Amino acid sequence: MAETSSASPYLTTGPRVGIRPYTYEDGEEFTELVRRSTEHHRPWLFPPATAETYAMYAQKLIEDPTKAGFLVCERESGGIAGFININNIVAGGFRSGAIGYGAFAHAVGRGLMGEGLGLVVRHAFGVMGLHRLEANIQPLNAASIGLVRGAGFRLEGFSPAFLFIDGAWRDHERWAITSEMLTADFAEA
Repeated sequence: MAETSSASPYLTTGPRVGIRPYTYEDGEEFTELVRRSTEHHRPWLFPPATAETYAMYAQKLIEDPTKAGFLVCERESGGIAGFININNIVAGGFRSGAIGYGAFAHAVGRGLMGEGLGLVVRHAFGVMGLHRLEANIQPLNAASIGLVRGAGFRLEGFSPAFLFIDGAWRDHERWAITSEMLTADFAEA
């Protein structure tokens, strides 16, 4: 993992991407990428596509201590490739959070989100002091399952009618990773 300087916008970097917090100024780029990626995101994901909805979304990720939002950005251009959020952060004996994420269409299939997820997992288990991350994924979302599987998450169960998405209660698989599960290769990547 690369060191970041105090002048870097990134919390941490890998070979091709860096992760950084959301800012309100990201709204125009983020929403434009959402609109260009609608076909890719449906029916799994409905990120904010207008300036107003982005502002509310970003405010929660910036100000709510039970959430942490990360933009996955290409180091060469600084452009946003995707996003990974940790929601429902609980401290104390639980030290856990639930992740949600999305790649923008131009980044699909390039490995950028896998690299970004690795950075977020290490940041969550290191700086943030979390012990467990969980991803709840609709069973037919093969790309999402492949992303977490590649990051070392394990399938822990199935929850029928778990989340209300696109007008209906959707079944989800529960995937999780704990700090002990990181392999030496993954932890040092």
